[in-house]
Amino acid sequence: MAKCLTLKKSNCKNCYKCIRHCPVKSIRFSGNQAHIIDDECILCGQCFVVCPQNAKQIVNETEKAKVLLESGEPVIVSLAPSFVANYNVGIGAMREALKKLGFFDVEETAIGASIVKTEYDRMLREDHPDIVISSCCHSVNLLIQKYFPNELQYLADVLSPMQAHCADIKKRYPNAKTVFIGPCVAKKDEADHYAGIVDAVLTFEELTNWLEEAKITLSPEMDHDEYSRARFFPTTGGILKTMDTSNPEYTYLAIDGVENCISALKDIESGNVHKCFIEMSACVGSCIGGPVMEKYHRSPVRDYMAVADFAGKKDFKLEPTDPISVRKRFSIIEPNAEVPTEAEITAILRQMGKFKPSDELNCGSCGYDSCRAKAIAIYQGKAEISMCLPYLKDRAESFSDNIVNNTPNGIIVLNENLEVQQINTAARKIMNIRSASDILGDQVIRILDPKPFIEVLRTGRSVRDERVYLAEYDKYVEQTVIHDSEYHVLICLMRDVTDEETEREKKESISRQTVEIADKVVDKQMRIVQEIASLLGETAAETKIALTKLKESISDE
Repeated sequence: MAKCLTLKKSNCKNCYKCIRHCPVKSIRFSGNQAHIIDDECILCGQCFVVCPQNAKQIVNETEKAKVLLESGEPVIVSLAPSFVANYNVGIGAMREALKKLGFFDVEETAIGASIVKTEYDRMLREDHPDIVISSCCHSVNLLIQKYFPNELQYLADVLSPMQAHCADIKKRYPNAKTVFIGPCVAKKDEADHYAGIVDAVLTFEELTNWLEEAKITLSPEMDHDEYSRARFFPTTGGILKTMDTSNPEYTYLAIDGVENCISALKDIESGNVHKCFIEMSACVGSCIGGPVMEKYHRSPVRDYMAVADFAGKKDFKLEPTDPISVRKRFSIIEPNAEVPTEAEITAILRQMGKFKPSDELNCGSCGYDSCRAKAIAIYQGKAEISMCLPYLKDRAESFSDNIVNNTPNGIIVLNENLEVQQINTAARKIMNIRSASDILGDQVIRILDPKPFIEVLRTGRSVRDERVYLAEYDKYVEQTVIHDSEYHVLICLMRDVTDEETEREKKESISRQTVEIADKVVDKQMRIVQEIASLLGETAAETKIALTKLKESISDE
């Protein structure tokens, strides 16, 4: 299978949108990147259409077409009939512009569509098969080849309009090269797989870029041709509009969208459908809803009307075609994915936190329709457990709850209306709140002074490590209040410092008592000193008087 879709890894942002929209889940997610599984992909292009980061790229064959133009051989374009909805001009204007790029000529793929529908009519008229599924859409062909091999017997073994037209061109111009231009990714793979018919495939986007690069502007001209009924092919039911549906033996159905095609194939598989011609198209709205239709200002109704107004009422005038020349062989393409046992599925479900059926939410956020399908994808290496958002949410909440509820600090979260949104165990203990439900949703004024919160909201400045006495609870806390403007919440962190404050007060009391005792001791010592000094003074005076008298007495003698 050709590598038609590639991935810009740096752009893939872990969003799983491509997996959610892939109808066959042919995308593997590994290393935070999506990877297309080529042997399971049906190239419907949905991943390309829905990717919000433009991480999917269609392989560009503009250079390949330019090389063909330089070869010297005539290069003829087969232009998909949906061009009129994409460019809003007629075939004449397209031919004029493409010839300026160097193409020898431009023809409508609707010519090939007319060849194909003629063969469908012949099959029903002459072969009388039970069921015929149209083989124009390569994505539908791949869907049947890969996922509904038992229904391959009903797939019309007829060339697609692109192939029938390009084969006809090469029959008329034996040395010509052919380039198909249309709104489809899968046509690149079809051209590569059935080599020798189509030499290159461009999308409308590639053509538009090439025209802009060459500064070529399309002339706003519309032409009409009564013999062009096959121009209806790119619309839902367009094949049927061109066919002879008068055979009462058959029921004629048109089905678009891969999901609807899958449902129809399941009905066929179950044996509920008989004598039916089914036009199947992978794109909703058929080719005018193709993945590379340039979607700016597009409208399904307007696009359909553009095709309907352009199509004629009669078939193209063509030479009769040999049925053998438009035959095409299809073979089964078996995907390589292994199917796990029930025990292996159960083990993976347990790793995802799904221990009983009620745990299997089947929310589809991972891209898979059920938890069981996701488990199978994990086994096949296509998915990772981390893609389960409920699992990640539960794990993250469990982790954060463990931190919040086991931290010794009180945590209270308020909204900007000052209503309590969350309160942890430590905060409830500080404020003697029995259960979180007793306060959740209520105004914070019920449990705390709202002034710090109002001030933080008003000024935008956080309060950090402010020591507050909560008189109602007889507690001291160091309080931090932060406003998270992105999430519109106020977060209050409280550290209970009551024991510290009590210890500090005890130390202050002991210090005061020590100072008082020291003062008393000093005062007492001073009094004693003074008393001793007083006694010593009296004794000294008396001694002095006595000695003076003794001295006088001795002198008199």
